[in-house]
Amino acid sequence: MSVPLLSVRDLKVEFPTRRGRLRAIDGVSFDLAPGEVLGMVGESGAGKSLTGAAVIGLLEPPGRIAGGEIWLQGERIDVWTPKAMQKVRGKRIGMVFQDPLTSLNPLFTVGEQITETIMTHLPVSAREARDRAVALLEAVGIPAASKRLNAYPHQFSGGMRQRVVIALALCAEPELVIADEPTTALDVSVQAQIIDVLKELCRERGASVILITHDMGVIAEAADRVAVMYSGRIAEIGPVADVVKNPRHPYTTGLMGSIPALAGSVDRLVQIPGAMPRLDAIPEGCPFNPRCPHAFDKCREARPEPVQAGSAKVACWLPEALAERGAMATADAGGEA
Repeated sequence: MSVPLLSVRDLKVEFPTRRGRLRAIDGVSFDLAPGEVLGMVGESGAGKSLTGAAVIGLLEPPGRIAGGEIWLQGERIDVWTPKAMQKVRGKRIGMVFQDPLTSLNPLFTVGEQITETIMTHLPVSAREARDRAVALLEAVGIPAASKRLNAYPHQFSGGMRQRVVIALALCAEPELVIADEPTTALDVSVQAQIIDVLKELCRERGASVILITHDMGVIAEAADRVAVMYSGRIAEIGPVADVVKNPRHPYTTGLMGSIPALAGSVDRLVQIPGAMPRLDAIPEGCPFNPRCPHAFDKCREARPEPVQAGSAKVACWLPEALAERGAMATADAGGEA
């Protein structure tokens, strides 16, 4: 077995408040292989973006990592100083933010911003950095790249700005790219183009990707594996095709049922009742139990840990209960025989 590019173990993120500590991420664990695309999906507030921010060391104060470990190519990075993490960001981990205007400085041209990043992390001259910047802008689909290099962020459309942000994230040839809702504010036609650009460039450069989104369609199209998050925990994680076609966690089943199908017609889409609990009101046991149609006593009493269920890992008591019922039914049938 090769060493994972990224390994997150039992990650916990807390926010201290006057009423006590609020735990926003509670025991998240996953591995990311070199060249793999891992999708993270869930409702707003599930903890997707916080997980990405913790990995890259950009948690907003007073948020802090309260437990767990983050390893990048065999090196533990969650214990590094902010100054050490500055050298990691850009060079080894690139970030594509949801709103490109927050990633780009309006006072500098896009060329200045890309070349500065390249020269900060790579041993190249100013001319080489500029040539690399032009090549990157061409690669992400910016027309007349050599001329647009001197344009300011406000002179680009939303889709073009996001392409510039992808070029900025990849300009120092990072090993890992974290893309946080990279297509949310874009038109549907532009979304597909941005995802294609991100996938193609990362594949060419051998970079792994954490793709954070609430859109299962984007996950199904772009990711190799998917982690379904709920209330700061991973409810289910596994290969995309298996999770989409055969979801094992009731929350994942609800997400799949809420996607309209192209074939056939239905009167109503599946709706998950209720809402995700507030951080100060997470119920005992499984956090999804108040909304789950299959919840039973154990779901309300004990927190389920992820267990292997086929090709996926699921944090749910239901597969175990169904397996026990199946075993009892088999035993009864054998006794009657």
